[in-house]
Amino acid sequence: MNRTLRKAAAGITALSGLVASAQSGTNAYSFLEVSSSTHALGLGGYGIAVTGPDVMLSDQNPGLLGPEIESAVGVGYMRYFGSSNFAAARFAHSAGERGAWGIGVRYLDYGSIEGYLPDGTHTGSFKPKDLSVEATYSHDFTDRLRGGINVKMIYSNYEQFTAVALAADLGINYYNPDNDLSLSAVIKNAGGQVKRFNESYDHLPFDIQLGYMQGLGSGPFSLAITAHHLTHWKLPYYSHNSEDQETTVKEADGKFIPTLFRHLTFGLQYSPSDTFYIAVGYNYKTRSDMSSYHRSFLSGISLGLGLNVSDFAIGVSYSQPHKSASTLGLNVAYFL
Repeated sequence: MNRTLRKAAAGITALSGLVASAQSGTNAYSFLEVSSSTHALGLGGYGIAVTGPDVMLSDQNPGLLGPEIESAVGVGYMRYFGSSNFAAARFAHSAGERGAWGIGVRYLDYGSIEGYLPDGTHTGSFKPKDLSVEATYSHDFTDRLRGGINVKMIYSNYEQFTAVALAADLGINYYNPDNDLSLSAVIKNAGGQVKRFNESYDHLPFDIQLGYMQGLGSGPFSLAITAHHLTHWKLPYYSHNSEDQETTVKEADGKFIPTLFRHLTFGLQYSPSDTFYIAVGYNYKTRSDMSSYHRSFLSGISLGLGLNVSDFAIGVSYSQPHKSASTLGLNVAYFL
């Protein structure tokens, strides 16, 4: 597996976290940290406290799915780093007056990569890919408190190496419409591998996240703050050497303020009506991770736009983590 992933890092920046983790036998399946919701992507990549009938948000927090969705289907596509393509589809339906269920799939295709042995022998091209098939259920405990679970079966294929894992997300959301206040807590990717790539055991990107979203006064603006990666205080930096195309992991320096902000994502949303929003997000972890990849002025900044027209909802997101690559996402949903 090492000989394949070593050259994969040279081809696609998006694999940097995956390469470093899979080679060390620690964390893999980093694609699970990428949301399929353009609303969440526009707010900095996290939307665990965003409320409303958005079928694509259940991969952020299963506690956001509710009976108000009635019946809806959504599809999403994002042109990811390099030649990568990220696609998703979800269907959700109400289950009585206090519940809802949904099914979905997420797929990440990294494009074609050239493989080499450690001695430089070319082994041909291959197309690594990740797939997650998911089922969601949520229930309203009270008029303001909701909980949900999202169960995932994950399949990965990198050249001749394959692996299968099972995972679950557990989430709750408290929403007070009088104060336009939303609070959420999510346990993400609890589970493990049932089939390994090789003799090494790769952990899933387990995470605990807390979310806050609050309307600012009586105006159309809302503030969103998400705390993430709460299971590890000192998050490592990924360092990239442009000369030999190697990706390595650097230890965090331990300074309190930079370390704290690497755990926080901020978003500001302008929503003059229930049918339209503009979102901007800032993710300091993304900006600091990209410091060795010739980051751009927009590194860590994301933009989002959403519009509901009749029974259709359309969302767009954009970000540019570094100068040589940007991501553009599109969501389309239809309320049956």
